[in-house]
Amino acid sequence: MKSTARLAFALLGFVLFTPTYAQDTNSDQADVWAVVENQWNADETGDDKWIDRLLTDDFAGWDRNYPAPRNKSSTRMWDRALAGDQKMKAHELYPLSIIVHGDVAVAHYLYTAAREDKNGATKVSNGRYTDILVRTPDGWQFIGWHGGDDK
Repeated sequence: MKSTARLAFALLGFVLFTPTYAQDTNSDQADVWAVVENQWNADETGDDKWIDRLLTDDFAGWDRNYPAPRNKSSTRMWDRALAGDQKMKAHELYPLSIIVHGDVAVAHYLYTAAREDKNGATKVSNGRYTDILVRTPDGWQFIGWHGGDDK
């Protein structure tokens, strides 16, 4: 009888707490994806403050078009230096997987982006990214990423 009571109590706990956990996970996944989209939208609209807002101070990300990972200040410098060379005209993101483990999230996705160079020529590229985000007092922020154009 005691084992039946324990099993019933354990099942009740599972039923009561599992949906809350699933809802939190789904909510976190949606919040993480919103930050990923926010970064791309900021780039497309020319918002030059997104780096300060969305990257942690100890950020290190590696775009496959560059020889080494960049920290936050390097990302900011190159973003400003290349701002006049091209402008994103449109983009589309294709989420593949978002994993949230406590205060860390990993988002895998594909993208298509159209960029216009300073001569008015438009180039469409496709690629992939893996973004790593951490939960901070200011919300989810990027601590790292890796990816870029498929060549």
